Amino acid sequence: MQLYNTLTKTVDEFVPVNGNRINMYTCGPTVYHFAHIGNLRSYIMEDALEKFLNYCGYEVKRVMNITDVGHLTSDADSGEDKMLKGAKREHKTVMEIAQYYTDAFFADCAALNIKKPETVVPATSLVPDFIHMVEVLLEKGFAYQAGPNIYFDTSKVPNYYALTGHDEDQLRIGVRDDVEEDTNKRNKSDFVLWFTQSKFEDQALKWDSPWGVGYPGWHIECSAISLHYLGEHLDIHCGGVDNIFPHHTNEIAQSEAYLGHPWCRHWFHIQHLNDHGAKMAKSAGNILTVSVLKEKGYDPLVYRMFCLQSHYRKPLEFSYDVLDNMAAAYSKLLGRVKNLKPEGQSVDEEKLQAYRQQFITLVGNDLNTSSGLTLVYDVLKDAEISDATKLAVIQDFDQVLSLDLCKLRDAEPETVDADLTTYVEQKIAERKEAKKAKDFAKADAIRAELLEKGIVLKDTREGTLWEKA
Repeated sequence: MQLYNTLTKTVDEFVPVNGNRINMYTCGPTVYHFAHIGNLRSYIMEDALEKFLNYCGYEVKRVMNITDVGHLTSDADSGEDKMLKGAKREHKTVMEIAQYYTDAFFADCAALNIKKPETVVPATSLVPDFIHMVEVLLEKGFAYQAGPNIYFDTSKVPNYYALTGHDEDQLRIGVRDDVEEDTNKRNKSDFVLWFTQSKFEDQALKWDSPWGVGYPGWHIECSAISLHYLGEHLDIHCGGVDNIFPHHTNEIAQSEAYLGHPWCRHWFHIQHLNDHGAKMAKSAGNILTVSVLKEKGYDPLVYRMFCLQSHYRKPLEFSYDVLDNMAAAYSKLLGRVKNLKPEGQSVDEEKLQAYRQQFITLVGNDLNTSSGLTLVYDVLKDAEISDATKLAVIQDFDQVLSLDLCKLRDAEPETVDADLTTYVEQKIAERKEAKKAKDFAKADAIRAELLEKGIVLKDTREGTLWEKA
Protein backbone atom coordinates (compact mmCIF):
# COMPACT_ATOMS: atom_id res chain seq x y z
CA MET A 1 0.00 0.00 0.00
CA GLN A 2 1.16 3.53 -0.85
CA LEU A 3 0.12 6.15 1.70
CA TYR A 4 0.98 9.82 2.18
CA ASN A 5 3.11 10.32 5.28
CA THR A 6 2.88 13.75 6.92
CA LEU A 7 6.30 13.17 8.48
CA THR A 8 8.15 12.66 5.17
CA LYS A 9 5.77 14.85 3.06
CA THR A 10 5.73 12.09 0.42
CA VAL A 11 3.57 9.12 -0.59
CA ASP A 12 5.49 6.23 0.96
CA GLU A 13 5.20 2.49 0.81
CA PHE A 14 3.44 1.50 4.02
CA VAL A 15 5.65 -1.05 5.79
CA PRO A 16 4.70 -2.19 9.33
CA VAL A 17 7.41 -2.80 11.94
CA ASN A 18 6.28 -6.37 12.67
CA GLY A 19 5.47 -7.94 9.31
CA ASN A 20 1.74 -8.56 9.08
CA ARG A 21 0.77 -6.87 12.37
CA ILE A 22 -0.13 -3.18 12.48
CA ASN A 23 -0.30 -0.99 15.58
CA MET A 24 -2.68 1.88 14.81
CA TYR A 25 -3.61 4.81 17.07
CA THR A 26 -6.40 7.27 16.39
CA CYS A 27 -7.08 10.43 18.38
CA GLY A 28 -10.57 10.11 19.83
CA PRO A 29 -13.16 12.78 20.68
CA THR A 30 -13.19 15.27 23.53
CA VAL A 31 -16.54 14.26 24.99
CA TYR A 32 -17.99 17.60 26.07
CA HIS A 33 -20.50 17.92 23.19
CA PHE A 34 -21.88 16.03 20.20
CA ALA A 35 -19.41 15.21 17.43
CA HIS A 36 -20.23 17.18 14.28
CA ILE A 37 -20.08 15.70 10.79
CA GLY A 38 -16.74 17.43 10.20
CA ASN A 39 -15.24 15.48 13.12
CA LEU A 40 -16.86 12.33 11.80
CA ARG A 41 -15.27 12.71 8.36
CA SER A 42 -11.95 11.87 10.04
CA TYR A 43 -13.38 8.80 11.76
CA ILE A 44 -15.00 7.58 8.51
CA MET A 45 -11.66 7.77 6.67
CA GLU A 46 -9.76 6.15 9.55
CA ASP A 47 -12.38 3.39 9.55
CA ALA A 48 -11.94 2.89 5.81
CA LEU A 49 -8.16 2.71 6.30
CA GLU A 50 -8.43 0.09 9.04
CA LYS A 51 -10.90 -2.00 7.04
CA PHE A 52 -8.79 -1.76 3.89
CA LEU A 53 -5.70 -2.93 5.77
CA ASN A 54 -7.70 -5.87 7.12
CA TYR A 55 -9.00 -6.51 3.59
CA CYS A 56 -5.38 -6.72 2.37
CA GLY A 57 -4.62 -9.37 4.99
CA TYR A 58 -3.01 -7.29 7.74
CA GLU A 59 -3.84 -7.83 11.41
CA VAL A 60 -4.69 -4.38 12.81
CA LYS A 61 -4.67 -3.53 16.50
CA ARG A 62 -6.30 -0.13 16.87
CA VAL A 63 -6.44 2.03 19.99
CA MET A 64 -8.48 5.21 20.50
CA ASN A 65 -8.46 7.58 23.46
CA ILE A 66 -11.47 9.36 24.91
CA THR A 67 -10.48 12.80 26.19
CA ASP A 68 -12.52 13.22 29.35
CA VAL A 69 -9.98 15.42 31.15
CA GLY A 70 -7.27 17.91 30.33
CA HIS A 71 -8.29 19.40 26.96
CA LEU A 72 -8.25 23.21 27.07
CA THR A 73 -10.13 25.58 24.77
CA SER A 74 -6.74 27.01 23.80
CA ASP A 75 -3.67 25.03 22.78
CA ALA A 76 -1.58 27.79 24.35
CA ASP A 77 -2.25 26.10 27.73
CA SER A 78 -4.72 28.79 28.71
CA GLY A 79 -8.46 29.22 28.54
CA GLU A 80 -11.26 27.10 29.96
CA ASP A 81 -11.24 23.33 30.17
CA LYS A 82 -13.70 21.98 27.57
CA MET A 83 -15.00 19.23 29.86
CA LEU A 84 -15.68 21.69 32.69
CA LYS A 85 -17.33 24.05 30.21
CA GLY A 86 -19.70 21.26 29.11
CA ALA A 87 -20.53 20.34 32.70
CA LYS A 88 -21.39 23.95 33.57
CA ARG A 89 -23.52 24.31 30.44
CA GLU A 90 -25.66 21.29 31.26
CA HIS A 91 -25.55 21.40 35.07
CA LYS A 92 -24.06 17.92 35.31
CA THR A 93 -20.85 16.46 36.67
CA VAL A 94 -17.87 16.16 34.34
CA MET A 95 -18.11 12.36 34.37
CA GLU A 96 -21.85 12.45 33.56
CA ILE A 97 -21.07 14.71 30.61
CA ALA A 98 -18.24 12.42 29.51
CA GLN A 99 -20.36 9.27 29.60
CA TYR A 100 -23.33 10.87 27.83
CA TYR A 101 -21.29 12.24 24.93
CA THR A 102 -19.12 9.11 24.69
CA ASP A 103 -22.31 7.06 24.21
CA ALA A 104 -23.61 9.64 21.70
CA PHE A 105 -20.34 9.49 19.76
CA PHE A 106 -20.40 5.73 19.37
CA ALA A 107 -24.10 5.82 18.44
CA ASP A 108 -23.17 8.20 15.60
CA CYS A 109 -20.31 5.89 14.62
CA ALA A 110 -22.70 2.93 14.49
CA ALA A 111 -25.08 4.89 12.24
CA LEU A 112 -22.16 5.60 9.89
CA ASN A 113 -20.92 1.96 9.94
CA ILE A 114 -17.71 3.05 11.70
CA LYS A 115 -16.28 0.04 13.52
CA LYS A 116 -15.57 0.66 17.19
CA PRO A 117 -11.81 0.31 17.79
CA GLU A 118 -10.61 -2.81 19.55
CA THR A 119 -9.38 -0.74 22.50
CA VAL A 120 -11.05 2.48 23.68
CA VAL A 121 -9.38 4.22 26.62
CA PRO A 122 -10.80 7.14 28.66
CA ALA A 123 -7.94 9.40 29.72
CA THR A 124 -9.11 9.30 33.34
CA SER A 125 -8.39 5.55 33.46
CA LEU A 126 -4.63 5.89 32.98
CA VAL A 127 -3.50 8.82 35.16
CA PRO A 128 -0.73 6.78 36.92
CA ASP A 129 0.86 6.20 33.49
CA PHE A 130 0.78 9.94 32.76
CA ILE A 131 2.49 10.69 36.08
CA HIS A 132 5.15 8.03 35.46
CA MET A 133 5.89 9.40 32.00
CA VAL A 134 6.29 12.93 33.38
CA GLU A 135 8.63 11.61 36.11
CA VAL A 136 10.85 9.94 33.49
CA LEU A 137 10.93 13.08 31.33
CA LEU A 138 12.02 15.09 34.39
CA GLU A 139 14.73 12.54 35.22
CA LYS A 140 16.04 12.66 31.65
CA GLY A 141 16.15 16.45 31.62
CA PHE A 142 13.46 16.92 28.99
CA ALA A 143 11.02 18.50 31.45
CA TYR A 144 11.21 21.13 34.17
CA GLN A 145 9.08 22.53 36.96
CA ALA A 146 8.35 26.24 36.82
CA GLY A 147 5.85 27.98 39.02
CA PRO A 148 3.01 25.55 39.68
CA ASN A 149 3.34 23.36 36.57
CA ILE A 150 5.57 20.81 34.83
CA TYR A 151 6.64 21.75 31.29
CA PHE A 152 8.28 19.93 28.39
CA ASP A 153 11.42 21.69 27.19
CA THR A 154 11.18 21.72 23.37
CA SER A 155 14.67 23.19 23.02
CA LYS A 156 16.04 19.76 24.03
CA VAL A 157 14.49 18.18 20.91
CA PRO A 158 16.73 18.55 17.82
CA ASN A 159 13.94 18.51 15.21
CA TYR A 160 10.82 19.58 17.08
CA TYR A 161 9.07 20.89 13.93
CA ALA A 162 9.74 17.81 11.74
CA LEU A 163 6.05 16.96 11.39
CA THR A 164 5.00 20.44 10.28
CA GLY A 165 8.01 21.27 8.14
CA HIS A 166 7.91 24.84 9.51
CA ASP A 167 9.78 26.83 12.09
CA GLU A 168 8.37 28.52 15.18
CA ASP A 169 8.01 31.97 13.60
CA GLN A 170 6.00 30.60 10.67
CA LEU A 171 3.71 28.61 12.96
CA ARG A 172 3.00 31.62 15.13
CA ILE A 173 1.42 33.49 12.20
CA GLY A 174 -2.29 33.72 12.95
CA VAL A 175 -1.93 32.75 16.62
CA ARG A 176 -4.34 34.77 18.76
CA ASP A 177 -2.72 37.74 20.45
CA ASP A 178 -5.34 37.88 23.21
CA VAL A 179 -4.09 34.64 24.80
CA GLU A 180 -2.25 35.43 28.01
CA GLU A 181 1.40 34.42 27.72
CA ASP A 182 2.62 31.85 30.23
CA THR A 183 5.70 33.51 31.71
CA ASN A 184 6.79 30.27 33.40
CA LYS A 185 7.83 28.76 30.06
CA ARG A 186 11.47 28.80 29.03
CA ASN A 187 10.51 28.71 25.35
CA LYS A 188 7.31 29.83 23.65
CA SER A 189 6.77 26.33 22.21
CA ASP A 190 7.11 24.55 25.58
CA PHE A 191 3.93 22.85 26.73
CA VAL A 192 2.42 21.73 30.02
CA LEU A 193 2.72 18.07 31.02
CA TRP A 194 1.03 18.45 34.41
CA PHE A 195 -1.05 21.24 35.96
CA THR A 196 -1.28 21.65 39.74
CA GLN A 197 -4.28 22.98 41.60
CA SER A 198 -3.17 26.57 40.95
CA LYS A 199 -4.55 26.18 37.42
CA PHE A 200 -8.37 26.46 37.39
CA GLU A 201 -9.21 26.27 41.08
CA ASP A 202 -12.66 24.92 40.12
CA GLN A 203 -11.22 22.03 38.07
CA ALA A 204 -13.47 19.07 38.86
CA LEU A 205 -11.01 16.22 38.30
CA LYS A 206 -7.72 16.25 40.22
CA TRP A 207 -5.22 13.62 41.30
CA ASP A 208 -2.35 13.40 43.77
CA SER A 209 1.06 13.63 42.14
CA PRO A 210 4.68 14.20 43.24
CA TRP A 211 4.16 17.88 42.33
CA GLY A 212 0.90 18.44 44.18
CA VAL A 213 -2.76 17.83 43.47
CA GLY A 214 -3.53 18.50 39.81
CA TYR A 215 -4.30 16.99 36.44
CA PRO A 216 -2.53 16.08 33.18
CA GLY A 217 -2.07 18.25 30.13
CA TRP A 218 -3.84 17.22 26.94
CA HIS A 219 -0.84 16.00 24.94
CA ILE A 220 0.57 13.54 27.48
CA GLU A 221 -2.53 11.31 27.41
CA CYS A 222 -2.20 10.09 23.81
CA SER A 223 1.47 9.24 24.16
CA ALA A 224 0.99 7.33 27.40
CA ILE A 225 -2.11 5.48 26.19
CA SER A 226 -0.38 4.44 22.97
CA LEU A 227 2.72 3.23 24.83
CA HIS A 228 0.61 1.31 27.35
CA TYR A 229 -1.50 -0.59 24.81
CA LEU A 230 0.66 -0.68 21.66
CA GLY A 231 4.22 -0.76 22.96
CA GLU A 232 7.29 1.23 21.97
CA HIS A 233 6.77 1.16 18.19
CA LEU A 234 3.70 2.60 16.48
CA ASP A 235 3.05 1.90 12.78
CA ILE A 236 0.47 4.58 12.06
CA HIS A 237 -1.04 7.50 13.96
CA CYS A 238 -4.22 9.11 12.60
CA GLY A 239 -6.11 12.35 13.12
CA GLY A 240 -7.43 15.51 11.51
CA VAL A 241 -5.01 18.06 10.03
CA ASP A 242 -5.75 20.37 12.96
CA ASN A 243 -3.96 17.84 15.20
CA ILE A 244 -0.64 18.19 13.35
CA PHE A 245 0.40 21.19 15.43
CA PRO A 246 0.70 21.36 18.31
CA HIS A 247 -0.87 18.05 19.45
CA HIS A 248 0.90 15.48 17.27
CA THR A 249 4.10 17.54 17.20
CA ASN A 250 4.13 17.44 21.00
CA GLU A 251 3.31 13.72 21.07
CA ILE A 252 6.37 12.97 18.97
CA ALA A 253 8.62 15.18 21.12
CA GLN A 254 7.61 13.68 24.48
CA SER A 255 7.31 10.06 23.26
CA GLU A 256 10.74 9.97 21.60
CA ALA A 257 12.34 11.79 24.55
CA TYR A 258 10.80 9.18 26.87
CA LEU A 259 11.76 6.19 24.70
CA GLY A 260 15.13 7.30 23.37
CA HIS A 261 14.34 6.10 19.85
CA PRO A 262 11.98 6.89 16.90
CA TRP A 263 8.37 6.17 17.84
CA CYS A 264 5.83 6.34 14.99
CA ARG A 265 6.67 5.51 11.36
CA HIS A 266 3.65 6.92 9.59
CA TRP A 267 1.34 9.90 10.19
CA PHE A 268 -2.08 9.94 8.47
CA HIS A 269 -4.08 13.20 8.51
CA ILE A 270 -7.52 14.00 7.10
CA GLN A 271 -8.47 17.42 5.74
CA HIS A 272 -11.35 19.55 7.05
CA LEU A 273 -14.99 19.52 6.07
CA ASN A 274 -15.94 23.07 5.13
CA ASP A 275 -19.38 24.65 5.31
CA HIS A 276 -19.83 27.82 3.21
CA GLY A 277 -16.07 28.07 2.83
CA ALA A 278 -15.29 27.86 6.56
CA LYS A 279 -14.04 24.91 8.59
CA MET A 280 -16.86 23.25 10.50
CA ALA A 281 -16.11 23.81 14.19
CA LYS A 282 -18.05 23.93 17.46
CA SER A 283 -16.40 27.22 18.41
CA ALA A 284 -17.65 28.83 15.20
CA GLY A 285 -21.20 27.57 15.77
CA ASN A 286 -21.48 26.19 12.21
CA ILE A 287 -21.94 22.52 13.04
CA LEU A 288 -24.20 19.73 11.88
CA THR A 289 -24.66 16.41 13.65
CA VAL A 290 -25.73 12.97 12.45
CA SER A 291 -28.99 13.44 14.38
CA VAL A 292 -29.78 16.61 12.43
CA LEU A 293 -29.16 14.82 9.12
CA LYS A 294 -31.47 11.99 10.20
CA GLU A 295 -34.16 14.48 11.24
CA LYS A 296 -33.94 16.01 7.78
CA GLY A 297 -34.55 12.57 6.25
CA TYR A 298 -31.03 11.60 5.20
CA ASP A 299 -29.69 8.09 5.65
CA PRO A 300 -26.36 8.57 7.54
CA LEU A 301 -24.70 6.30 4.98
CA VAL A 302 -25.36 8.97 2.35
CA TYR A 303 -22.91 11.13 4.31
CA ARG A 304 -20.44 8.24 4.47
CA MET A 305 -20.66 7.89 0.68
CA PHE A 306 -20.23 11.68 0.36
CA CYS A 307 -16.93 11.39 2.29
CA LEU A 308 -15.72 8.30 0.42
CA GLN A 309 -16.24 9.89 -3.00
CA SER A 310 -13.62 12.54 -2.14
CA HIS A 311 -9.94 12.10 -1.32
CA TYR A 312 -9.10 12.36 2.38
CA ARG A 313 -6.29 14.88 1.72
CA LYS A 314 -8.61 17.37 -0.02
CA PRO A 315 -10.88 19.79 1.86
CA LEU A 316 -14.50 18.73 1.37
CA GLU A 317 -17.22 21.33 0.77
CA PHE A 318 -20.58 20.53 2.36
CA SER A 319 -23.94 21.70 1.05
CA TYR A 320 -27.42 20.25 1.13
CA ASP A 321 -27.61 20.39 -2.66
CA VAL A 322 -24.56 18.14 -2.92
CA LEU A 323 -25.95 15.86 -0.22
CA ASP A 324 -29.27 15.64 -2.08
CA ASN A 325 -27.42 14.55 -5.21
CA MET A 326 -25.50 11.99 -3.19
CA ALA A 327 -28.74 10.70 -1.63
CA ALA A 328 -30.19 10.20 -5.11
CA ALA A 329 -27.01 8.44 -6.28
CA TYR A 330 -26.99 6.20 -3.21
CA SER A 331 -30.65 5.27 -3.63
CA LYS A 332 -30.11 4.48 -7.31
CA LEU A 333 -27.03 2.38 -6.49
CA LEU A 334 -28.95 0.36 -3.90
CA GLY A 335 -31.71 -0.16 -6.46
CA ARG A 336 -29.29 -1.44 -9.08
CA VAL A 337 -27.82 -3.92 -6.61
CA LYS A 338 -31.31 -5.01 -5.55
CA ASN A 339 -32.28 -5.68 -9.18
CA LEU A 340 -29.46 -8.16 -9.78
CA LYS A 341 -30.77 -11.67 -10.56
CA PRO A 342 -28.14 -14.13 -9.29
CA GLU A 343 -30.51 -17.07 -8.79
CA GLY A 344 -29.25 -20.24 -10.44
CA GLN A 345 -25.96 -18.64 -11.46
CA SER A 346 -22.43 -19.47 -10.33
CA VAL A 347 -19.72 -17.05 -9.25
CA ASP A 348 -16.73 -16.73 -11.56
CA GLU A 349 -13.93 -16.95 -8.98
CA GLU A 350 -11.29 -15.85 -11.48
CA LYS A 351 -13.22 -12.65 -12.27
CA LEU A 352 -13.89 -12.09 -8.57
CA GLN A 353 -10.17 -12.29 -7.74
CA ALA A 354 -9.29 -10.07 -10.71
CA TYR A 355 -11.69 -7.37 -9.51
CA ARG A 356 -10.45 -7.82 -5.95
CA GLN A 357 -6.89 -7.18 -7.08
CA GLN A 358 -8.01 -4.14 -9.06
CA PHE A 359 -9.77 -2.78 -5.96
CA ILE A 360 -6.61 -3.29 -3.88
CA THR A 361 -4.51 -1.49 -6.51
CA LEU A 362 -6.89 1.47 -6.78
CA VAL A 363 -7.69 1.99 -3.10
CA GLY A 364 -4.12 1.12 -2.13
CA ASN A 365 -2.97 4.22 -3.98
CA ASP A 366 -3.11 6.57 -0.98
CA LEU A 367 -6.51 5.30 0.20
CA ASN A 368 -8.31 6.35 -2.98
CA THR A 369 -11.82 5.39 -1.92
CA SER A 370 -13.29 7.44 -4.75
CA SER A 371 -11.70 5.09 -7.30
CA GLY A 372 -12.99 2.17 -5.26
CA LEU A 373 -16.54 3.54 -5.55
CA THR A 374 -16.12 4.06 -9.29
CA LEU A 375 -15.10 0.43 -9.61
CA VAL A 376 -18.44 -0.61 -8.07
CA TYR A 377 -20.22 1.06 -11.01
CA ASP A 378 -17.79 -0.57 -13.45
CA VAL A 379 -18.71 -3.97 -12.00
CA LEU A 380 -22.43 -3.29 -12.41
CA LYS A 381 -21.87 -2.27 -16.05
CA ASP A 382 -19.70 -5.28 -16.89
CA ALA A 383 -21.68 -7.24 -19.51
CA GLU A 384 -19.23 -10.14 -19.45
CA ILE A 385 -19.91 -11.33 -15.91
CA SER A 386 -23.01 -12.85 -14.36
CA ASP A 387 -25.21 -11.13 -11.80
CA ALA A 388 -24.03 -13.69 -9.25
CA THR A 389 -20.43 -12.61 -9.83
CA LYS A 390 -21.39 -8.93 -9.69
CA LEU A 391 -23.13 -9.46 -6.36
CA ALA A 392 -20.15 -11.39 -4.95
CA VAL A 393 -17.72 -8.65 -6.02
CA ILE A 394 -19.87 -5.86 -4.55
CA GLN A 395 -20.26 -7.71 -1.25
CA ASP A 396 -16.49 -8.15 -1.22
CA PHE A 397 -15.82 -4.42 -1.80
CA ASP A 398 -18.39 -3.48 0.84
CA GLN A 399 -16.15 -4.95 3.53
CA VAL A 400 -14.17 -1.71 3.10
CA LEU A 401 -16.79 0.74 1.82
CA SER A 402 -19.35 -0.30 4.47
CA LEU A 403 -22.26 1.30 2.60
CA ASP A 404 -24.65 -1.63 3.15
CA LEU A 405 -24.98 -1.93 -0.61
CA CYS A 406 -27.09 -5.08 -0.31
CA LYS A 407 -29.48 -3.80 2.34
CA LEU A 408 -32.46 -3.48 -0.03
CA ARG A 409 -31.87 -7.04 -1.24
CA ASP A 410 -31.61 -8.34 2.31
CA ALA A 411 -34.58 -6.39 3.70
CA GLU A 412 -37.74 -8.25 4.59
CA PRO A 413 -40.67 -7.07 2.44
CA GLU A 414 -42.68 -4.55 4.45
CA THR A 415 -46.39 -5.02 4.87
CA VAL A 416 -48.29 -1.82 4.19
CA ASP A 417 -50.31 -0.57 7.15
CA ALA A 418 -53.32 1.05 5.48
CA ASP A 419 -54.37 2.98 8.60
CA LEU A 420 -50.86 4.34 9.09
CA THR A 421 -50.64 5.37 5.45
CA THR A 422 -53.96 7.21 5.65
CA TYR A 423 -52.90 8.98 8.85
CA VAL A 424 -49.50 10.07 7.52
CA GLU A 425 -50.88 11.27 4.19
CA GLN A 426 -53.51 13.31 6.05
CA LYS A 427 -50.79 14.91 8.18
CA ILE A 428 -48.70 15.65 5.07
CA ALA A 429 -51.71 17.39 3.53
CA GLU A 430 -52.26 19.43 6.72
CA ARG A 431 -48.58 20.39 6.74
CA LYS A 432 -48.76 21.45 3.10
CA GLU A 433 -51.72 23.74 3.86
CA ALA A 434 -49.93 25.16 6.90
CA LYS A 435 -46.87 26.01 4.80
CA LYS A 436 -49.07 27.56 2.13
CA ALA A 437 -50.60 29.75 4.87
CA LYS A 438 -47.04 30.57 6.08
CA ASP A 439 -47.85 28.94 9.43
CA PHE A 440 -44.39 27.41 9.67
CA ALA A 441 -44.70 26.74 13.41
CA LYS A 442 -47.63 24.40 12.72
CA ALA A 443 -45.78 22.77 9.82
CA ASP A 444 -42.77 22.11 12.07
CA ALA A 445 -45.06 20.78 14.81
CA ILE A 446 -46.59 18.26 12.37
CA ARG A 447 -43.13 17.09 11.29
CA ALA A 448 -42.13 16.70 14.96
CA GLU A 449 -45.36 14.82 15.77
CA LEU A 450 -44.69 12.34 12.96
CA LEU A 451 -41.05 11.96 13.96
CA GLU A 452 -42.13 10.99 17.49
CA LYS A 453 -44.16 8.20 15.90
CA GLY A 454 -41.14 7.02 13.93
CA ILE A 455 -42.10 8.66 10.62
CA VAL A 456 -39.48 10.71 8.77
CA LEU A 457 -40.56 13.25 6.16
CA LYS A 458 -38.40 14.33 3.24
CA ASP A 459 -39.35 17.25 1.01
CA THR A 460 -38.41 16.67 -2.63
CA ARG A 461 -39.18 18.33 -5.95
CA GLU A 462 -41.79 15.62 -6.51
CA GLY A 463 -43.51 16.33 -3.18
CA THR A 464 -43.14 15.15 0.41
CA LEU A 465 -42.05 11.54 0.84
CA TRP A 466 -42.14 9.54 4.07
CA GLU A 467 -40.58 6.45 5.54
CA LYS A 468 -40.28 4.67 8.86
CA ALA A 469 -37.21 5.69 10.85
